[in-house]
Amino acid sequence: MKRISQRARKMALKKETIKNTIKEHLHKIFELAIDTFFEEELENILNNTNERNLCGRLAIYLEKIAKEHKVDGYYADPEYNRKQNGQVKTILDEEMNVVTINCDIILHSRGNIIEQDNLIAIEMKKSNRPSDEKESDKKRLRALTKESYDDIWSFDGKALPDYVCGYILGFYLELDIRNRNCLVECYQKGVKRYDWIRDY
Repeated sequence: MKRISQRARKMALKKETIKNTIKEHLHKIFELAIDTFFEEELENILNNTNERNLCGRLAIYLEKIAKEHKVDGYYADPEYNRKQNGQVKTILDEEMNVVTINCDIILHSRGNIIEQDNLIAIEMKKSNRPSDEKESDKKRLRALTKESYDDIWSFDGKALPDYVCGYILGFYLELDIRNRNCLVECYQKGVKRYDWIRDY
């Protein structure tokens, strides 16, 4: 029994190490994408262009850089709202109510890589938007990065969840056009892990 226990611990440690390596790789891809976005779209940003346009542009860079870093079979889709069999994507909010979602940008396999369909979720807001809109985006990222909903879905690598979750990383971007900087918050496993300010 003791050997099985030690072996199980070693396997769990190995899985955690692999997850951390993937997380680091995806974080690097995200940072390269936003660096490119701020460099290439500076005029667009400073002209106060609509958030949907900016999200669409960021999605282009995110997908291109993901492919360059051998993350094949994944797409960066803005405003994507479908899941398996064409159903509308839903999450469970903090009160466990079913809510339809429409995330600004997601990097995912469109349901084709069941072992890890969802990689990165991104929400973008301008700093002058109402605080309730900003909080709504952050709640969505907490829900999307949960590994499961109170064990309603436990990832087995064989079936997709009823409610969208399991994103490895979530990022909230708040563009402050006047001060030419961006607040970036990183979400993992349903909680905000850290934040930083990125100048542009």
